[in-house]
Amino acid sequence: MNNSKKILVTGGAGFIGSHAVVELTEAGFEPVIVDNFSNSQESALRGIAEILGQEVKCYRTDCTDAQALREVFASEKDIAGVIHFAAYKAVGESVKEPLKYYHNNVGSLVALLQVMEEFRVKNLVFSSSCTVYGIPDELPVTEATPVKKANSPYGNTKQICEDILSDLADSGTEIKTIALRYFNPIGAHASAKIGELPLGVPNNLVPFITQTAAGIREKLTVFGNDYDTPDGTNIRDYIHVVDLAKAHVVAINKLLSGNAEKLEVYNVGTGEGNSVLEVIQAFEKASGRKLNYVIGPRREGDVPKIYADVTKATSELGFKTETSLEDSLRSAWNWQVALEKETVSK
Repeated sequence: MNNSKKILVTGGAGFIGSHAVVELTEAGFEPVIVDNFSNSQESALRGIAEILGQEVKCYRTDCTDAQALREVFASEKDIAGVIHFAAYKAVGESVKEPLKYYHNNVGSLVALLQVMEEFRVKNLVFSSSCTVYGIPDELPVTEATPVKKANSPYGNTKQICEDILSDLADSGTEIKTIALRYFNPIGAHASAKIGELPLGVPNNLVPFITQTAAGIREKLTVFGNDYDTPDGTNIRDYIHVVDLAKAHVVAINKLLSGNAEKLEVYNVGTGEGNSVLEVIQAFEKASGRKLNYVIGPRREGDVPKIYADVTKATSELGFKTETSLEDSLRSAWNWQVALEKETVSK
């Protein structure tokens, strides 16, 4: 058993990655961030340091560059495991720029796995996604739900990455992987020092909601209200980002215990679905703000409804979410307010 507590966190300055770095540190690990800051900001590093009272080492490195990764692995002796967050994740953008997504999302995993094998680093937690299920026939989706044709190039990159991990597991590799299929992460750290910080126009619902409530955006567009759902809007499983971050600590612990199979897959969600209109109503209640929203056309690549069956993660990992939708949205609003104060004070 590896006694090292050093965990390489690719994309560790991003939304989920930054929260995972905090949770890893608080659980006694030593995270090392690898991030090229193409879709994150250095202010996240300051937020992490303020929460922890210490700085976390960070390499400005692109994970598609195997030689640059080798240099990180050579500098950081005794890496016990890797959590691979680094990926582009906007469904709509992936439809318009598929090659960008295949190069980054698939290329970074291949480069990382090659370097892990060279340096004999044997434990990987991989960020997968509920998009691998495509448009499912039955809900909620379990890990045994058939993986159907992805609804977007982004979703397809996650399917391809899981296929790569499956083929690698069959090859006799020493690497063991836990793939976590995320549902929709929202919210922010209770300190309001880190949160979701989209560059430019947000692609995700909640930062668009908070920016609209703050007056940064004139209005929120709801993409379609004619879906086969109770109120006609998309249904998703919204999980608080700190709960999701804690799932990574549980997964790394399982890998380091030596009790994991070559490849294990878990859904990480709340087990409940909420519609876009329900999220808007919950936000208005949590923040005390009325939201200016309009109904627009459907967005290409969107799945009508999906939410998780989380039985496997609960029974095998002992993992359960703790935060309600309203509390998650309140934390997102507190983060937005903190960002506004910081902007004003500059």
